[in-house]
Amino acid sequence: MSWFRRRTGPEPVPVHLPNPAEAAAAFWQAWFELLPEVSAALGDGEPHRVEGALGALVAAVHPDLEFSLERGHRAIYALVVTSREDPRLRPYTDAWIGAAPPEDVIWEYHDSVPPVPDPTLVTVNLGARRIGLADVRVVARVSDGLVDVAVYHPAFAELDDAARQTMTFLPLDVTLGERLAGERLGRVETASAEPEGAIGLLELRDLVRGMAGEPS
Repeated sequence: MSWFRRRTGPEPVPVHLPNPAEAAAAFWQAWFELLPEVSAALGDGEPHRVEGALGALVAAVHPDLEFSLERGHRAIYALVVTSREDPRLRPYTDAWIGAAPPEDVIWEYHDSVPPVPDPTLVTVNLGARRIGLADVRVVARVSDGLVDVAVYHPAFAELDDAARQTMTFLPLDVTLGERLAGERLGRVETASAEPEGAIGLLELRDLVRGMAGEPS
């Protein structure tokens, strides 16, 4: 999987259109023009070839949006453009997903990080490191209708601060989906050692979905 990529190198100059709907329409027109190049890069296993061009298209909708190219759940590939639950940006992602083309066997589209069927099977690439989410352990405490969590992974000791932060929040988004995580998680901390009473990601999913009244 190619997890969320913040833009690197010079910031693209966004084309500020008058409103989110027009920005979304311009994105999808440019997406179809770029699609043959995207398909070729993914077919060659080299998504980095189109990261800059796709990042410029997303930045033209709003420069604070983030994106990723993923394996799809219903289609072969998925394009995710997210506001990271920032209410300032939701009008842009709402317009973006509202103008999206119908899904087909090749592409599906998401305006927030969707949960994966089994997060324990996910391996995250951080530079040269491959980190399995099966080893993530979480302490969860329910307080005032929210779940406060502390996240631990044995690889934390070998990661820098930025990578530890990524590996604290990413397993939660992968397990719960970005939207449910934003609604139901309270305080999120990084644990330097495995806490007592820790549970796995699937147990965390059952707990949070149960609180939200969703099926496990």
